[in-house]
Parts: sequence; structure tokens; C-alpha cells
Amino acid sequence: MIGRGPLSVLLWAFLVLTGACQKPVELARRPNILLILADDVGREVLGSYGGTSYETPHLDHLATTGMRFDHSYSMPVCHPSRITLLTGRYPFQVGNPEWGTFPQTSETQTVAHSLRAAGYITAISGKWQLTLLKDDLDHPHRLGFDEYCLFGWHEGPRYYQPLIYQNGQQRDDDADRYGPEVYTDFLIDFIERNQDRRFFAFYSMALCHDVTDDLETPVPFGPRGRYDNYAEMVAVMDKQIGRLVAAVNDLGLREKTLILFTTDNGTAKRSIITAEDGKLIREDVVSRLGEILVPGGKTELTDGGTRVPSIANWTGTVKKGALLEDLIDFSDFFPTLVELGGAKLPSGVSLPGKSFAPGLRGEPRVGRDWVFAEHKGQSWVRSRDWKLYRDGRLFHMASDSQEQRPVDAGARKGAAEARRSLETVLQNLFDTQVEATNSSPVNAPH
Repeated sequence: MIGRGPLSVLLWAFLVLTGACQKPVELARRPNILLILADDVGREVLGSYGGTSYETPHLDHLATTGMRFDHSYSMPVCHPSRITLLTGRYPFQVGNPEWGTFPQTSETQTVAHSLRAAGYITAISGKWQLTLLKDDLDHPHRLGFDEYCLFGWHEGPRYYQPLIYQNGQQRDDDADRYGPEVYTDFLIDFIERNQDRRFFAFYSMALCHDVTDDLETPVPFGPRGRYDNYAEMVAVMDKQIGRLVAAVNDLGLREKTLILFTTDNGTAKRSIITAEDGKLIREDVVSRLGEILVPGGKTELTDGGTRVPSIANWTGTVKKGALLEDLIDFSDFFPTLVELGGAKLPSGVSLPGKSFAPGLRGEPRVGRDWVFAEHKGQSWVRSRDWKLYRDGRLFHMASDSQEQRPVDAGARKGAAEARRSLETVLQNLFDTQVEATNSSPVNAPH
């Protein structure tokens, strides 16, 4: 041990001035990262966001003991959201990958690769939707994941009697198991095995998307003699998240682990509930936000399709009961996780997002003035109060969140200035990025 004499004081001062003591402290603050991406879950589903149709106690507890985001935006459908989350870029910026594919030029430029290069061990479980895994079992590895456990998207069932690939092989032990239990078990085992290392665990949930609808015969029913309805899937989603959080608690890792929850788009409009004579039967999904009935908004570029619930929980770092009111979209997750993980952004790539890591730590942050979403050739940019579509429609979201009344430039105070500002954002965004990738706005099925 260094004593308290004059020489030791001088040595201590030298170490501080040269930064020799600083780096280990910074490394010690790098958290494990548990990123949870639910499927087809809008804000109106969670009790912590005012939903009254479903019980979500585990998610609500994460919100009350952590931070809730008020302005978090995804794409209105799943595949583009995943592209943006993993690459940090909007789909049109990476060449508009076809539905269910991933751009080859970006395979080594994912957030998983950046964290892996910084010493994290990485895993993903649940939904992939970036290739047909039976044709390319190495794909998750090439995108930076050391381990994976993923259902065969558009190849077989994801829930009952699931078709699951794990680390390059099809599993043969899950014929009588329930998919979400398998995906959760895998991640819990991954965390337990790597509790003494820094890990990035990505739970890309199957829930609460309905069963696949493009196989020759309908997938098997569950024990109820039908498919789970939306409310039943919400209950299981919350339960599985509770299991993961409990595992982190039991290992004594909560103060070392950032738990981030978000969803890929709004709630589905309809959900498959059964099959009769080979024909799939759907029912409408309508939820309550307080006393207001809210139909599912998935596929829509409205708030119902793109303004999603997001929660951050990191014991001892994220303030309890905090509300982050900054504008956030999915391009911000990449720089945020890279900053928190002490990693580096991919070289030669310009990312549109900004890190919200300072906001998680309660530090001052220079946030962004706009966020972006796109779908089927249409797109918008928005500030907190104003939203401009690329076709010229302008809405004052502060007074018209349902987008019922487009605003003319001179019809409302601030409208002309808002239009000019957002038009400049759109112009710069597409001029600098579309030209560089020689692509056009995304045009994909939902």
C-alpha cells in the first residue's frame, strides 16, 4: 500500500495528472447491457404509460424504479426497426434492404461488433428476421453475436412446438416446449455463464406478435386449443421479462447492468386467434389508455405506429421515477450503447443518431431537434410539437396528436418557421444520405 508521505502524495498527483488512474475508473463504469425489444407493443399496453387493459407488473416496476421515455420513436413495422437498431442508420441509408434481409456491406458495422471489439461477449435470443436461417446459419455470428438462440422466421412455429436454431444447429429438444420459455432460458444461462465478464444480451422477443401466417399449414395450437390472444401474450411477455430481471438480481448484477426495454412498433391491428379448415382467423386488437379505446397502430406512420414505450433501469445510476423527455429514435441506440460500453463507432460511417447516455446518468445532454421514420415510400421528420411528412403535410402534434387537421404555413403561429426548419432537415437527410447509397425510400411489405 502507498503511504501518506510527501513522495506518495507526489506520485498520486502524477498519476492523476497523467490520467493513469482515470482509465480503470471509466472501465469500471461500463455496464452489462440487457436490451429487450418486444414485438408489436404500443404505449397503451403498459400500465406505466397509462394502459388499463393489461397487467404488466414487471415492466411497470422497471419504469417506477428507473426511467421512462416520453418521446421514443421506432419505424412503424418490425424489419426496418431492426435494421436501424443494429446499424444505427435509417433503412434508406443502407440501400433499402429487401424484407427479411440485411445489407452485406453493414454486416461488420453492427452495434454487436462495436461492443464485441470493446471486450463484451454478445448474444441474441428470440427473433432474427434478417435472413432465412436454414440457408445461412452463420449469419448472426457474422453480425457480431457470439451466441444465438433464434426461431426459424417464416420456416416454422415460434411458440408451440417451435423450430429453433442455436449456435449453428437446429435444436432437437424443444418439440414439447413453449418458444418464449426457451428463448428466456437461453439468455439466463448465457448471463449466468458470463456473470464475471461484460455482456451484451439482446432479447429480441417473439411476443407479442401473432403466429406466422405464410406456411402451407397453420402452426400448432397451444394448450387452450387455439392460439394465444393478445392479452395472453402480453401477460407472458411481462412474465418472461420478470424472469430475466430476477436472474440478474439473483446474480447480484443489478448495479452493473443497464436494462433497456423498447418495442419495434405499435400494437398490431389484428391478431391470429385460431384456424378453421386451414384458414387463419383474426380478431381486432383494441386496448384502453385510461378510458380511451385505442386500436392497434402498427404499419401507420402516426404516433400509434411509431411512438413506442421505452424504459431504462440501472440501479444506482438511473434515477428512480425519472422521465426522459428528449426526442429519441432507433438510430440513437447505437451511439448510446457504444458510449456506455467504451466502444468505438464504425470507421468511415456517418450515423444520424445521438447518444442519450448522459440523460441516463442525469447529466446535461445536447439532444436532437428532430426524429425520423419511414415506411412504403413515405417518411416524416418531427420535432416535439411539429411533424412534417415528405409529401408536404404539416401537423401541430401538440394540439392534434391524431393528425386530423393539416396546418397551412400561415394558419397557426410558428407553422411557417416549423415548416422551413423541418424541410431543411428532410432536404439535408436525403441529399447527403440517399445520394451516398444510391437508394430510395424503403418500400417493403408489412
